Amino acid sequence: MNYTNMEENKNRLAFGKKNYTVMLVGLLVLAVGFIIMTLDKEAYGLGFMGITLGPIVVLAGFIIELFAILVKDKTNE
Repeated sequence: MNYTNMEENKNRLAFGKKNYTVMLVGLLVLAVGFIIMTLDKEAYGLGFMGITLGPIVVLAGFIIELFAILVKDKTNE
């Protein structure tokens, strides 16, 4: 392995542009889910938004994040 190949590998990012874009979308979905949970007007957040809709949106955000980590970006090869 020569020195220039090591320098190229050091300067490359861990993920490609597509991965970072999907990660950003996942973070936004997570934030929306937590905001939905705080908007519930029932006592202790036991209404539909706080106990059903918010957690489903948060779970979707975590699934999007997992997808963003596992997907292979073709431009990063």
